[in-house]
Amino acid sequence: MMYYRPLVRHGETRPEGALPLAGGSLWFSEVELLTREAPPRIVPVGLVPAEVRHRLTFRRAAIAGLDMTRPKIMGILNVTPDSFSDGGRHAGVDAGVEAAQRMMAEGTDILDIGGESTRPGAAFVPEDEEIARTSPVIAAIRTISEVPISIDTRKASVAMEALDAGAQLVNDVSGFTFDAALAPLAAQAGAPVCVMHSQGDPETMQNDPRYDHVLLDVYDYLEQQVDRLEATGILRDQIVVDPGIGFGKTQAHNLTLLKGLSLFHGLGCPILLGVSRKRFIGDIGQEPQADKRAPGSIAVALAGVANGVQMLRVHDVAETAQALRLWQATR
Repeated sequence: MMYYRPLVRHGETRPEGALPLAGGSLWFSEVELLTREAPPRIVPVGLVPAEVRHRLTFRRAAIAGLDMTRPKIMGILNVTPDSFSDGGRHAGVDAGVEAAQRMMAEGTDILDIGGESTRPGAAFVPEDEEIARTSPVIAAIRTISEVPISIDTRKASVAMEALDAGAQLVNDVSGFTFDAALAPLAAQAGAPVCVMHSQGDPETMQNDPRYDHVLLDVYDYLEQQVDRLEATGILRDQIVVDPGIGFGKTQAHNLTLLKGLSLFHGLGCPILLGVSRKRFIGDIGQEPQADKRAPGSIAVALAGVANGVQMLRVHDVAETAQALRLWQATR
C-alpha cells in the first residue's frame, strides 16, 4: 500500500500546478510517497491518484458550526478532581462555568468537557459519576452561551446525557472501541465526532507501547475507524481525526507523528491536534510542572497549524489565541 504525505507550504507565491490543502490557504506541489517496504521518496502531485488528490484538497465541511478552513481552538475543561494539568480546579458546576466563561473571553472556539481523566495510569470512572460531573456543567453553560461544546467521553450513556444537555460533538479517546453503542448514538443524534488513536486504555497505555511503523500504523487505524463510523451512518465530513499524541506512545513515537502529521489529510477529515502540557513537552522543554508548559505547547501547536491542522485542543487558550493571530499575520 502507498501513502501520500503532502509537503505543505504557505505564502502567496505558488508554483504552477500547486494544490490547495484541504480547501484552505496552505498548498503543496509535492508529496512524500511512503510504503512499508521501501524508503520514502518525493514525487510531484501529478503522480498522486485522483481519489487521494481529492481527499487532500477538498474544502472541509463545517464541524459544529465551525469553519474548518481556518484553525480553531478547542478549550479543555476537565471537570474532574484528578486532572494532571489543573489539579481539579474546575470540578463542580460553579467552577466549571467560571472556567468556561474565562476561556470564551480568551477566544476559544469550542469547549471540550470531560469527566474522566485520561492521563496515564488514570482509573475508570463509573458512568453515573461521569454524568454527574459533566451534564450539569454543560446545561449551565448552555443557559448563558451558544458556544459549541464537545463531550470528551468513551461511554454512550454519558454522551447521550451530554447531548441532551446541549453538547454538539462527541470526542472519544478510545476511537469508538470502548462502547459499541456510542457510534450508533452519535449517528442517530446527527452529532459530529472526533475519533482518536490510542494504544491501550489510560490505565495501561504507557506501559510498553510498540509499533511496526508508528505513522503508518496510526493512519491505518484511523482509516479503519473512519470507515466503520461511516458504516454506522456518520458522514465522513462530520468526522474529525486525532492521532492521539501521548496516548500509548513514547517520545520518539510522538515526534515521528508530529513530523509526519500532514499524512492524515489523506483521510479526508479535519485533523485535531492535542499536545497541550503533555509529558514529552515537559521532557524536551525541561519543565516538570504541567501548568508551566504553555510555551512548548504553543510551539508544537503552531508546527501543527503549519501542517494544516484544523483544530488545536489546548489548556492555555489566551496564549494560544495570541500566538495563532501572530502566526497568521506574519505568513
